[in-house]
Amino acid sequence: MNLTKIVIIFFSMLVLNSCADYNIKKNKERAEKKYYSSKGFALIYNDDLYKNKVVNKKINNDELHITHSFLKINTPVKIINPSNLNEVETKIYRKSEYPKIFNSVISRKIALILDLDLDNPYIEIIEIKKNKTFIAKKANTFEEEKHVEETAPVNEIKMDDLSNESTKVKKKELKKHKFLLLINEFYYKDSANSLKKELIKKTNFNNIFVKKINDKKYRLLMGPFKNFKALKTAYISLNNLGFEDLNIYKD
Repeated sequence: MNLTKIVIIFFSMLVLNSCADYNIKKNKERAEKKYYSSKGFALIYNDDLYKNKVVNKKINNDELHITHSFLKINTPVKIINPSNLNEVETKIYRKSEYPKIFNSVISRKIALILDLDLDNPYIEIIEIKKNKTFIAKKANTFEEEKHVEETAPVNEIKMDDLSNESTKVKKKELKKHKFLLLINEFYYKDSANSLKKELIKKTNFNNIFVKKINDKKYRLLMGPFKNFKALKTAYISLNNLGFEDLNIYKD
């Protein structure tokens, strides 16, 4: 075999290996796509919100409708009430604008199924992989669950007939949670403490602290807050300083 053929074969192998590496990296990037998830407070829709221009899109309160500020229409999502683990799977109905303190706008029907506390409508939204067979659904109700007595413990899930227009969301004495605002995450503790001091000066809030997650992650948090109303003031203050898309956690 002469030198010319050897050189041609060598460079051909290099090109093929490069293509293979590129395809592997490309496929790996696709496989590692990060799916959206968020914990925070939902805005439960009513027509007054639209009339008063709090939201800019209408939804049907009798359907499993959810709107979001940036998730695309028809993005499949799971909505969970962490307090009782009730859940709903549906799709983003519309993109819409609403106050940034909320992580979505949901219909009253979703609120009923999740059995949300209307004073603290805390939910988790998880984007579902699109290659998964998807059917909008709600939690199944078994026959024996339809006859739960009024004296049942509060930690049991009771599903009401949603076709009855007189059905109302019943407030239950669930365990009271406190809420934390995640301001940012840092690699270095000193960086987190530096921003902490700056924010205390600018906001006059003294409930800002740093929590160590591991040796390479530190969280700057604000709280705890007893309820949504108390949290809202702090959230707006941070928004005014340029902090957006703040995550809210239950303590």
